[in-house]
Amino acid sequence: MHRLAIVIGVSSVLLGAQAAFAAAPSGSRIHSQHRMLGVVRARNHAVKSYYYSNNLLYHAGGSVQTGTHHTYAIYWGPSSSFPDSGYQSLINRFFGDVAADSGKTSNVYYNDTQYYQTINGSTTHIAYSESFGGSWWDSSTPSSGCSNTSGGRLACVTDGQIQQEVVKAINANGWPTGPSNEYFVFLGNGISTCSGSSCFVSTFCAYHGSFSSSGATVLYANMPYTGYNLSACGSGQYPNNDPAADSTINVTSHEANETITDYLGNAWFDRRGYEIGDKCAWNFGNPLGSDGYGEYNQVIAGHDYYLQGEWSNHHSGCVWSNT
Repeated sequence: MHRLAIVIGVSSVLLGAQAAFAAAPSGSRIHSQHRMLGVVRARNHAVKSYYYSNNLLYHAGGSVQTGTHHTYAIYWGPSSSFPDSGYQSLINRFFGDVAADSGKTSNVYYNDTQYYQTINGSTTHIAYSESFGGSWWDSSTPSSGCSNTSGGRLACVTDGQIQQEVVKAINANGWPTGPSNEYFVFLGNGISTCSGSSCFVSTFCAYHGSFSSSGATVLYANMPYTGYNLSACGSGQYPNNDPAADSTINVTSHEANETITDYLGNAWFDRRGYEIGDKCAWNFGNPLGSDGYGEYNQVIAGHDYYLQGEWSNHHSGCVWSNT
Protein backbone atom coordinates (compact mmCIF):
# COMPACT_ATOMS: atom_id res chain seq x y z
CA MET A 1 0.00 0.00 0.00
CA HIS A 2 1.29 3.41 -0.97
CA ARG A 3 0.31 5.09 2.26
CA LEU A 4 1.35 2.44 4.79
CA ALA A 5 4.15 4.88 5.37
CA ILE A 6 6.94 5.02 7.88
CA VAL A 7 9.03 8.14 7.63
CA ILE A 8 12.69 7.14 7.84
CA GLY A 9 14.41 10.16 6.34
CA VAL A 10 14.30 12.35 3.29
CA SER A 11 16.78 12.85 0.48
CA SER A 12 16.80 14.39 -2.98
CA VAL A 13 16.00 12.09 -5.91
CA LEU A 14 16.42 12.26 -9.66
CA LEU A 15 12.89 12.53 -11.06
CA GLY A 16 12.26 10.84 -14.38
CA ALA A 17 15.85 9.73 -14.93
CA GLN A 18 16.17 6.34 -16.60
CA ALA A 19 19.90 6.05 -17.29
CA ALA A 20 22.04 3.69 -15.23
CA PHE A 21 24.69 5.14 -12.97
CA ALA A 22 28.08 3.80 -11.98
CA ALA A 23 28.21 1.21 -9.23
CA ALA A 24 28.17 2.64 -5.73
CA PRO A 25 31.67 3.00 -4.34
CA SER A 26 32.80 1.21 -1.21
CA GLY A 27 31.77 3.08 1.91
CA SER A 28 28.78 4.64 0.14
CA ARG A 29 26.71 6.98 2.20
CA ILE A 30 23.07 5.90 2.29
CA HIS A 31 20.18 8.33 2.63
CA SER A 32 16.86 6.54 3.20
CA GLN A 33 14.12 7.60 0.80
CA HIS A 34 10.88 8.47 2.62
CA ARG A 35 8.65 5.37 3.06
CA MET A 36 7.66 1.79 2.41
CA LEU A 37 5.77 1.45 -0.87
CA GLY A 38 3.63 -1.30 -2.38
CA VAL A 39 3.24 -3.14 0.90
CA VAL A 40 1.77 -6.62 0.43
CA ARG A 41 -0.31 -6.92 3.55
CA ALA A 42 -0.43 -10.32 5.21
CA ARG A 43 -3.68 -12.11 4.46
CA ASN A 44 -5.17 -11.38 7.89
CA HIS A 45 -4.47 -7.67 7.30
CA ALA A 46 -5.75 -7.59 3.71
CA VAL A 47 -7.60 -4.46 2.65
CA LYS A 48 -11.34 -4.82 2.10
CA SER A 49 -12.38 -5.23 -1.52
CA TYR A 50 -14.63 -2.18 -1.53
CA TYR A 51 -11.47 -0.02 -1.48
CA TYR A 52 -10.62 -1.28 -4.96
CA SER A 53 -13.38 0.33 -7.00
CA ASN A 54 -11.52 3.45 -8.16
CA ASN A 55 -8.99 3.64 -11.00
CA LEU A 56 -5.37 4.64 -10.53
CA LEU A 57 -4.67 8.35 -10.84
CA TYR A 58 -1.57 9.91 -12.38
CA HIS A 59 0.07 12.50 -10.15
CA ALA A 60 1.60 15.27 -12.24
CA GLY A 61 5.33 14.93 -12.75
CA GLY A 62 5.50 11.44 -11.25
CA SER A 63 8.07 8.97 -12.58
CA VAL A 64 7.57 5.53 -14.14
CA GLN A 65 10.04 3.17 -15.79
CA THR A 66 9.81 3.85 -19.50
CA GLY A 67 12.90 1.87 -20.50
CA THR A 68 14.06 -1.62 -19.57
CA HIS A 69 13.43 -2.74 -16.00
CA HIS A 70 16.64 -4.50 -14.93
CA THR A 71 16.17 -6.89 -12.02
CA TYR A 72 18.74 -8.42 -9.65
CA ALA A 73 18.24 -11.08 -6.98
CA ILE A 74 20.13 -10.95 -3.67
CA TYR A 75 19.80 -13.94 -1.32
CA TRP A 76 20.76 -13.27 2.28
CA GLY A 77 21.17 -15.92 4.94
CA PRO A 78 23.20 -19.03 5.76
CA SER A 79 22.72 -22.26 3.83
CA SER A 80 20.58 -23.63 6.67
CA SER A 81 18.05 -20.87 5.99
CA PHE A 82 17.65 -21.98 2.38
CA PRO A 83 16.80 -25.65 2.96
CA ASP A 84 14.89 -25.87 -0.31
CA SER A 85 17.45 -26.44 -3.04
CA GLY A 86 15.08 -25.17 -5.71
CA TYR A 87 14.05 -21.92 -4.02
CA GLN A 88 16.72 -19.69 -5.51
CA SER A 89 16.73 -21.37 -8.93
CA LEU A 90 12.94 -21.06 -9.31
CA ILE A 91 12.95 -17.38 -8.43
CA ASN A 92 15.87 -16.76 -10.81
CA ARG A 93 14.00 -18.69 -13.51
CA PHE A 94 10.96 -16.47 -13.01
CA PHE A 95 13.01 -13.30 -13.54
CA GLY A 96 14.51 -14.85 -16.66
CA ASP A 97 11.12 -15.97 -17.98
CA VAL A 98 9.58 -12.52 -17.54
CA ALA A 99 12.53 -11.07 -19.43
CA ALA A 100 12.30 -13.69 -22.20
CA ASP A 101 8.64 -12.83 -22.81
CA SER A 102 9.24 -9.06 -22.96
CA GLY A 103 6.70 -7.40 -25.23
CA LYS A 104 4.21 -10.27 -25.18
CA THR A 105 0.63 -9.52 -24.21
CA SER A 106 0.00 -12.80 -22.40
CA ASN A 107 1.02 -12.02 -18.81
CA VAL A 108 0.48 -9.41 -16.09
CA TYR A 109 3.54 -7.35 -17.01
CA TYR A 110 2.08 -6.20 -20.32
CA ASN A 111 -0.76 -4.50 -18.44
CA ASP A 112 1.73 -1.85 -17.27
CA THR A 113 2.04 -0.43 -20.79
CA GLN A 114 -1.20 1.55 -20.47
CA TYR A 115 0.48 3.79 -17.87
CA TYR A 116 2.84 6.68 -18.60
CA GLN A 117 4.68 9.68 -17.24
CA THR A 118 4.49 13.32 -18.31
CA ILE A 119 7.61 15.26 -17.37
CA ASN A 120 8.62 18.65 -18.79
CA GLY A 121 5.74 18.42 -21.23
CA SER A 122 6.83 15.07 -22.66
CA THR A 123 4.58 12.01 -22.27
CA THR A 124 6.19 8.55 -22.45
CA HIS A 125 4.44 5.21 -21.93
CA ILE A 126 5.86 2.21 -20.11
CA ALA A 127 7.23 -0.55 -22.33
CA TYR A 128 7.12 -4.21 -21.33
CA SER A 129 10.89 -4.60 -21.40
CA GLU A 130 12.55 -6.75 -18.74
CA SER A 131 16.12 -7.89 -18.19
CA PHE A 132 17.47 -10.18 -15.46
CA GLY A 133 20.91 -8.97 -14.43
CA GLY A 134 21.84 -11.92 -12.23
CA SER A 135 21.86 -13.12 -8.64
CA TRP A 136 24.22 -13.12 -5.65
CA TRP A 137 24.11 -15.08 -2.40
CA ASP A 138 25.42 -13.59 0.83
CA SER A 139 25.62 -16.66 3.08
CA SER A 140 26.44 -14.70 6.21
CA THR A 141 23.99 -14.69 9.12
CA PRO A 142 22.61 -11.17 9.57
CA SER A 143 23.10 -9.42 12.88
CA SER A 144 19.83 -8.44 14.50
CA GLY A 145 18.90 -4.80 14.28
CA CYS A 146 15.40 -5.39 15.67
CA SER A 147 13.82 -7.75 18.17
CA ASN A 148 10.68 -8.99 16.42
CA THR A 149 10.40 -12.78 15.96
CA SER A 150 7.16 -13.08 13.96
CA GLY A 151 9.17 -14.24 10.95
CA GLY A 152 11.64 -16.41 12.84
CA ARG A 153 14.33 -16.26 15.51
CA LEU A 154 17.47 -16.57 13.38
CA ALA A 155 17.76 -12.77 13.13
CA CYS A 156 15.68 -9.65 12.67
CA VAL A 157 16.82 -7.09 10.11
CA THR A 158 15.64 -3.52 9.71
CA ASP A 159 14.86 -1.62 6.54
CA GLY A 160 18.18 0.16 6.96
CA GLN A 161 20.01 -3.17 7.03
CA ILE A 162 18.22 -4.24 3.84
CA GLN A 163 19.47 -1.08 2.16
CA GLN A 164 23.02 -1.71 3.40
CA GLU A 165 22.84 -5.26 2.00
CA VAL A 166 21.85 -3.88 -1.40
CA VAL A 167 24.89 -1.60 -1.43
CA LYS A 168 27.08 -4.53 -0.35
CA ALA A 169 25.82 -6.60 -3.29
CA ILE A 170 26.27 -3.71 -5.73
CA ASN A 171 29.87 -3.24 -4.61
CA ALA A 172 30.64 -6.98 -4.67
CA ASN A 173 29.35 -7.42 -8.23
CA GLY A 174 29.96 -4.05 -9.85
CA TRP A 175 26.23 -3.75 -10.46
CA PRO A 176 24.70 -0.42 -11.54
CA THR A 177 22.51 1.95 -9.58
CA GLY A 178 19.90 4.31 -11.00
CA PRO A 179 16.14 4.08 -11.43
CA SER A 180 16.15 1.48 -14.22
CA ASN A 181 17.58 -1.16 -11.83
CA GLU A 182 15.78 -2.91 -8.99
CA TYR A 183 17.36 -5.09 -6.30
CA PHE A 184 15.23 -7.78 -4.65
CA VAL A 185 16.59 -8.92 -1.27
CA PHE A 186 15.33 -12.45 -0.55
CA LEU A 187 15.81 -13.30 3.09
CA GLY A 188 16.40 -16.83 4.33
CA ASN A 189 13.88 -18.91 6.27
CA GLY A 190 13.65 -17.81 9.90
CA ILE A 191 14.87 -14.25 9.35
CA SER A 192 12.43 -11.65 10.62
CA THR A 193 12.35 -8.14 9.23
CA CYS A 194 10.72 -4.88 10.27
CA SER A 195 10.41 -1.33 9.02
CA GLY A 196 9.57 0.68 12.10
CA SER A 197 6.66 -1.04 13.84
CA SER A 198 5.55 -2.96 10.71
CA CYS A 199 6.97 -6.49 10.54
CA PHE A 200 6.96 -9.55 8.32
CA VAL A 201 4.08 -11.99 8.97
CA SER A 202 2.44 -9.85 11.65
CA THR A 203 1.81 -7.04 9.13
CA PHE A 204 3.38 -7.52 5.69
CA CYS A 205 4.75 -10.07 3.22
CA ALA A 206 6.89 -7.72 1.07
CA TYR A 207 7.37 -4.09 0.05
CA HIS A 208 9.45 -1.92 -2.27
CA GLY A 209 11.22 1.40 -1.77
CA SER A 210 14.14 3.57 -2.77
CA PHE A 211 17.12 5.32 -1.22
CA SER A 212 20.03 7.47 -2.29
CA SER A 213 23.55 6.08 -2.24
CA SER A 214 26.45 8.41 -3.05
CA GLY A 215 24.04 10.66 -4.91
CA ALA A 216 22.47 7.89 -7.01
CA THR A 217 18.93 6.53 -6.74
CA VAL A 218 18.72 2.86 -5.72
CA LEU A 219 15.48 0.86 -6.03
CA TYR A 220 14.98 -2.23 -3.90
CA ALA A 221 12.40 -4.64 -2.50
CA ASN A 222 12.36 -6.43 0.85
CA MET A 223 11.35 -10.05 0.16
CA PRO A 224 11.09 -12.23 3.28
CA TYR A 225 10.76 -16.02 3.08
CA THR A 226 7.01 -16.44 2.55
CA GLY A 227 7.22 -20.17 3.27
CA TYR A 228 7.81 -19.42 6.94
CA ASN A 229 4.09 -18.73 7.31
CA LEU A 230 1.99 -19.74 4.32
CA SER A 231 -1.27 -18.90 6.07
CA ALA A 232 -0.14 -15.26 6.11
CA CYS A 233 1.83 -15.01 2.86
CA GLY A 234 1.13 -18.14 0.81
CA SER A 235 -0.44 -17.99 -2.64
CA GLY A 236 -2.45 -21.17 -2.03
CA GLN A 237 -1.51 -22.88 -5.31
CA TYR A 238 1.98 -24.17 -6.02
CA PRO A 239 2.36 -25.18 -9.69
CA ASN A 240 6.13 -25.65 -9.32
CA ASN A 241 5.70 -27.97 -6.33
CA ASP A 242 7.52 -25.47 -4.14
CA PRO A 243 5.14 -23.61 -1.79
CA ALA A 244 7.80 -21.19 -0.54
CA ALA A 245 9.19 -20.26 -3.97
CA ASP A 246 5.78 -20.14 -5.66
CA SER A 247 4.44 -17.83 -2.95
CA THR A 248 7.52 -15.58 -3.01
CA ILE A 249 7.28 -15.34 -6.80
CA ASN A 250 3.72 -14.08 -6.41
CA VAL A 251 4.71 -11.18 -4.16
CA THR A 252 7.79 -10.56 -6.32
CA SER A 253 5.49 -9.88 -9.27
CA HIS A 254 3.45 -7.52 -7.08
CA GLU A 255 6.51 -5.47 -6.13
CA ALA A 256 8.04 -5.48 -9.61
CA ASN A 257 4.91 -4.15 -11.29
CA GLU A 258 4.49 -1.47 -8.65
CA THR A 259 8.08 -0.35 -9.08
CA ILE A 260 7.58 -0.09 -12.84
CA THR A 261 4.50 2.10 -12.45
CA ASP A 262 5.37 4.07 -9.29
CA TYR A 263 9.00 3.61 -8.31
CA LEU A 264 9.29 6.79 -6.23
CA GLY A 265 5.74 6.74 -4.91
CA ASN A 266 4.76 9.85 -6.86
CA ALA A 267 3.15 8.53 -10.07
CA TRP A 268 0.28 6.02 -10.24
CA PHE A 269 -1.92 5.25 -7.22
CA ASP A 270 -5.59 5.68 -6.41
CA ARG A 271 -7.25 8.24 -4.17
CA ARG A 272 -6.74 5.98 -1.15
CA GLY A 273 -3.05 5.54 -1.91
CA TYR A 274 -3.18 1.99 -3.34
CA GLU A 275 -0.80 1.09 -6.18
CA ILE A 276 -1.33 -1.22 -9.16
CA GLY A 277 -0.61 -4.40 -7.20
CA ASP A 278 -2.25 -3.39 -3.91
CA LYS A 279 -5.67 -3.23 -5.54
CA CYS A 280 -5.42 -6.86 -6.66
CA ALA A 281 -3.49 -8.45 -3.77
CA TRP A 282 -4.55 -12.06 -3.13
CA ASN A 283 -6.89 -11.93 -6.15
CA PHE A 284 -5.85 -14.76 -8.47
CA GLY A 285 -8.81 -14.82 -10.83
CA ASN A 286 -9.65 -17.95 -12.80
CA PRO A 287 -6.95 -20.58 -13.36
CA LEU A 288 -5.82 -21.58 -16.83
CA GLY A 289 -5.39 -25.15 -15.67
CA SER A 290 -3.56 -27.47 -13.31
CA ASP A 291 -0.20 -29.10 -13.92
CA GLY A 292 -0.49 -31.86 -11.32
CA TYR A 293 1.11 -29.86 -8.51
CA GLY A 294 -1.36 -26.98 -8.39
CA GLU A 295 -3.40 -24.54 -10.42
CA TYR A 296 -1.68 -21.93 -12.58
CA ASN A 297 -2.97 -18.72 -14.15
CA GLN A 298 0.12 -17.63 -16.08
CA VAL A 299 2.34 -19.36 -18.62
CA ILE A 300 5.52 -17.30 -19.00
CA ALA A 301 8.28 -18.54 -21.31
CA GLY A 302 6.67 -21.97 -21.19
CA HIS A 303 6.57 -22.24 -17.39
CA ASP A 304 3.54 -22.22 -15.10
CA TYR A 305 2.99 -19.61 -12.37
CA TYR A 306 0.18 -18.56 -10.04
CA LEU A 307 0.20 -14.79 -9.72
CA GLN A 308 -2.17 -12.16 -8.41
CA GLY A 309 -3.69 -9.79 -10.94
CA GLU A 310 -2.65 -6.19 -11.57
CA TRP A 311 -5.05 -3.27 -11.84
CA SER A 312 -6.11 -2.11 -15.29
CA ASN A 313 -7.62 1.35 -15.73
CA HIS A 314 -8.85 0.18 -19.15
CA HIS A 315 -10.96 -2.54 -17.51
CA SER A 316 -11.45 -0.88 -14.10
CA GLY A 317 -10.45 -4.17 -12.53
CA CYS A 318 -7.76 -6.79 -12.09
CA VAL A 319 -6.30 -8.48 -15.18
CA TRP A 320 -3.74 -11.20 -15.89
CA SER A 321 -3.07 -10.52 -19.58
CA ASN A 322 -4.02 -8.14 -22.38
CA THR A 323 -7.04 -10.25 -23.39
